[in-house]
Amino acid sequence: MAMTLEQLRIFVAVAEREHVTRAAEALDLTQSAASGAIAALEREFATKLFHRVGRGIALTEAGHVFLTEARAILGRADAATAAMREVSGLARGHLAIKASQTIANHFLPLRLVAFRNAYPGISLAVSIGNSADVTHAIIEGGAELGFVESPGDTLAHPQIAAEPIAQDRLVMVVAADHPWAHRTDLTTADLAAGTWVLREDGSGTRAVFIEAMAALGVAYTALDIAIELPANGSVLTAVIGGAGATILSELVCADAIAAGKLAELPITLPRRTYFAVQHQDRTRTRAAAALLAMLRRADPE
Repeated sequence: MAMTLEQLRIFVAVAEREHVTRAAEALDLTQSAASGAIAALEREFATKLFHRVGRGIALTEAGHVFLTEARAILGRADAATAAMREVSGLARGHLAIKASQTIANHFLPLRLVAFRNAYPGISLAVSIGNSADVTHAIIEGGAELGFVESPGDTLAHPQIAAEPIAQDRLVMVVAADHPWAHRTDLTTADLAAGTWVLREDGSGTRAVFIEAMAALGVAYTALDIAIELPANGSVLTAVIGGAGATILSELVCADAIAAGKLAELPITLPRRTYFAVQHQDRTRTRAAAALLAMLRRADPE
């Protein structure tokens, strides 16, 4: 039978006191239990650990060697116990997050600052990808917690568990000098005849755009898609440059609208939900649970 940490603790106590009875009393054990633990270790290694000299005991050469190793093992065990208590108590840990662009760039930053202020021992690593990338990272274990802003295939995946955490307002925008910029209304025919700039396939923003246009009675397949770009900032720059119209989060567009570079069009779009996603079968760490609890509360601004 392999030695146990309890046997090592008894051996160290006996070695330090050179007395079985005093060691047993210090550990709140019976003398027979302490003697049994020493005997078990000596049987395990077929080596005497103590000289029995009269009524006293002293370490053998093997016992001296074993004492050094036993102390090291017990030290590592105590360090492991302390580390796990720190992690379970949110004093220490690491949380890997993958989020879609809008959420990573506009929704999460201040909230992550608030989380770090509350739990300075937890390090946060955030990577960015579209909704498909987030799904892949969660399934493959590259991130514990993901954030997407569109249901789509992500929420339908059998290995994904999703929780709504916030809502976002979408706006349809054009450059300030676009022919639509000062229109007080737009018809379905106008939208179908327009030129559009979109995010790439797989992005939540693109998926919501297609759904929104369908709700307005405009078929996506009939649209003139001038440019597809892989980032919100690129789409914004192209639209400001006159490439066409687009739908983006109000968070993404707010500064450009305020600066007069973009005009918001008179189209009412449905609000979309931000979802936190995790693997269905993996246990949620306390760090992830604490962050989600914070995100459910009021905005940090």
